Amino acid sequence: MKANKLIFGVVCAAALLIGCNNPSVGDVSGLRTAEVTDENVTLADINWTSPMPGEAQKYERSFENAPPLIPHDIADLLPITKDNNMCVTCHMPEVAKDVGATPIPKSHLYSMRFNKDKGGELSQDRYDCTTCHVPQAKVKPRVKNNFKPDFSRQQDSQHRSNLLDILNEGVR
Repeated sequence: MKANKLIFGVVCAAALLIGCNNPSVGDVSGLRTAEVTDENVTLADINWTSPMPGEAQKYERSFENAPPLIPHDIADLLPITKDNNMCVTCHMPEVAKDVGATPIPKSHLYSMRFNKDKGGELSQDRYDCTTCHVPQAKVKPRVKNNFKPDFSRQQDSQHRSNLLDILNEGVR
């Protein structure tokens, strides 16, 4: 009986010591070409899209109801603060058509948090545009993208959103 307890204790101690072994961070490999532990790496210079708002060509959505990508320079439009959101000056539905901008969809004029239509006012839930909508950079992709979007569920879904209409689709 004592021998069994002694053997069990030795096995537990050995397992504990084997588990305490430090893995080497330098062995981690992935898309990164620099050493993981090297903090003196200079990042590549990124060439952001530079057309000014109104001059850029729109990108097609990557998938149904994907947030549209920002095709223009946003340097002069940031930061978005509680008192200033330059995006809404062109993208509110009543203005967007006249200036040729993508209009803010119905889902942004509706509070998901309070389940309430905001009556044409931008919901504060969606106020910080750059949380979902991002400018594009001219960079070489590190990995080939084989994704093929399927927009067959709704006509023109590569150019507009119907998220609010289908949000509860499949929910009982």
